[in-house]
Amino acid sequence: MNERKDKPKSDIDFRLMAIFFKVRDLFRNPEKLLQKVAIKEGQTILDFGCGSGSYTIPAAEMVGAEGTVYALDIHPLAAKIVGKKARKKGLTNIATITSDRDTGLPDQSVDIVLLFDTIQCINDKTALLSELHRAMKPGGILSILVEHIKVEDVIEIAEKDGRFSLRERHDKLLNFERHAGS
Repeated sequence: MNERKDKPKSDIDFRLMAIFFKVRDLFRNPEKLLQKVAIKEGQTILDFGCGSGSYTIPAAEMVGAEGTVYALDIHPLAAKIVGKKARKKGLTNIATITSDRDTGLPDQSVDIVLLFDTIQCINDKTALLSELHRAMKPGGILSILVEHIKVEDVIEIAEKDGRFSLRERHDKLLNFERHAGS
């Protein structure tokens, strides 16, 4: 099978994106959006495609010292930027992962996956959802913030093989539940 690998943006593109997100976050409150995901203290979160950490940092504050947030991105600068932000805030519950898809996390170890404004960038969406399903606990939440792609297409992709079903929808924020089987 000739799978097209996902490639990171150039360093300059990533830095420009980080600046854009900083401005965007002034108008879109990341904490308010995360409240719709029902994050609780002590949970394990995977922020897949974390970028510059717009959602990683508030998620780490929400899960508290007993929780963990894994910040995964394909771009090596993401880990540096997120690490710097975490140190500045005194957060010690964030671990960074640089990868195009494979999380390296143990089976059934994640309570919630944040896939915010990322799914449209992934070439092999089926393989990604398979990896996320593997890493998630049964009953876990896959939260997808849909941008640059039709919401209906994302629902179809996520529910296609029966691993996830739509639990709730808040406009472009879709929360899917992970099924035990499949």
